[in-house]
Amino acid sequence: MTAPTHRTASIRRATSESTVELELDLDGTGQSRIDTTVPFFNHLLTAFAKHSLTDLTVRASGDTDIDAHHTVEDVSIVLGQAIRQALGDKAGISRFGDALVPLDEALAQAVVDISGRPYLVHTGEPVGFEHHLIGGHFTGSLVRHTFEAIAFNGGLTVHVTVLGGRDPHHIAEAEYKAFARAFRQAKALDPL
Repeated sequence: MTAPTHRTASIRRATSESTVELELDLDGTGQSRIDTTVPFFNHLLTAFAKHSLTDLTVRASGDTDIDAHHTVEDVSIVLGQAIRQALGDKAGISRFGDALVPLDEALAQAVVDISGRPYLVHTGEPVGFEHHLIGGHFTGSLVRHTFEAIAFNGGLTVHVTVLGGRDPHHIAEAEYKAFARAFRQAKALDPL
C-alpha cells in the first residue's frame, strides 16, 4: 500500500450570513486553533481535533447577534467539505470506526463509515435537550444539525447514539468525542 502524501484541505466559504476559513490535516497530532465566535462550539471542535488526531484551524464570523445557527451550520458544512477533500480517493484507509465514550454521567457511541454515501442516524438525546441553551446561546438542537452537515458534506455514514446522560454539556461533549474517536479509526491508514 502506498500511503497518501498529503491529506490536507483548506477551504474558505462566505455567505451573506457568515465567513468561514478552515484548514485541516488528517494526519496531524490533534492541534487546534478555533475561533467561531460561538464559545461552546469552539469547545466541541477542539475536542473533535484532539480526539480524532486532526490538526484543525477555524476562523469564522457571522450573524451571531441574531443566532448562533448560521455560523455553526456553515462551519460544519465546511468541515465536512474539507474532510471529503482531504480524504481524496480514500485509498488505503480503515474505512470503519466505532467508539464508546463516557463523560461523567453521559455515555455516547458513534460509528463512522467513510463510505461516500452520506447518512446520519442520531438517537437517544433526552427529551427537551434540543431546547437547552449550552454556554449561553448554543442550543442542543445544533448538535444533531452539525453532525448532519458534516456527514452530508463529508460523504460519511454516521450513527451517533446517546446511551445515557443528564447534563446537556456532558451529553454534547460525549457525542463529539465519540464521533472524533470513531472518525480517527475510520481515517487511519490500513496496512492490509
